[in-house]
Amino acid sequence: MSALLEVNDLRVTYPGRGLRARPVEVLHGVSLTVGVGETLGLVGESGSGKSTIGRSVLGLAAANAGTIRFGGSDITHVKGKRRRQLAREIQVVFQDPYSSLNPSLTIGEILSEPLVVQGIAPAIARSRIAELLDQVGLPGNSAARLPREFSGGQRQRIAIARALAPEPKLIVCDEPVSALDLSTQARVLELLDGIQRRTGVSYLFISHDLAVIRHISHRVTVLYRGDIVETGPARVVTSTPDHPYTQRLLLAAPVADPVRQRIRRAERRRLAEQTGPAPGRSAAE
Repeated sequence: MSALLEVNDLRVTYPGRGLRARPVEVLHGVSLTVGVGETLGLVGESGSGKSTIGRSVLGLAAANAGTIRFGGSDITHVKGKRRRQLAREIQVVFQDPYSSLNPSLTIGEILSEPLVVQGIAPAIARSRIAELLDQVGLPGNSAARLPREFSGGQRQRIAIARALAPEPKLIVCDEPVSALDLSTQARVLELLDGIQRRTGVSYLFISHDLAVIRHISHRVTVLYRGDIVETGPARVVTSTPDHPYTQRLLLAAPVADPVRQRIRRAERRRLAEQTGPAPGRSAAE
């Protein structure tokens, strides 16, 4: 499988909090690849740096060192016209499906924005919007309605349709189902999987939930405190992980049996003593 996205030795530093605080390096030389038509699941707890990788790929977080290559070209520091051109090929779906949609625009206007930027004629744009709505399982009359008229799951489908509008090669999915209930999560994940099968789009899928990552990913990369600690096929990493931190993530999923849950909690505490707490958390959590 040929590589579409290549991240090599990426380092990102954020300013420290406070007037005299020192800058904080949140990524310590991270390397990963996403193949054509592949989903790479990027998993870790809050503060691990996983969303920073997605932001760097999108040009929203500047790299202090390392390179990001897309389709063979170095895009690490591109700006202006070239970055706008990249927006056609690299799209994003954010966590909150409502705040990412302009509440004053109709769904048709929201979906037409990336098409207008490409200079597509209005008649062709209308046809494309109808096609996008059908692709994400929404009725054709959705184009005339406002975001507030839709449920959370439907709004996320609209956000996915918007990301698909310019026919990108890569979509960065940053916690796209974490704000949804379990049944809606499953439907959105199935939708993303079906779209990938039809179009060949690649996903960099970011989540804190190992169960979600298992469902959607071909390969999985585990991030802990700005470093990659494990990577491999999804079925292996999400069922028999090698690294204690990944084992902790696996044990974090609750089970219905209280006895098993108590054993899992004790094992998770033991592993926390080996790896140390995640950023902002105590080892006892």
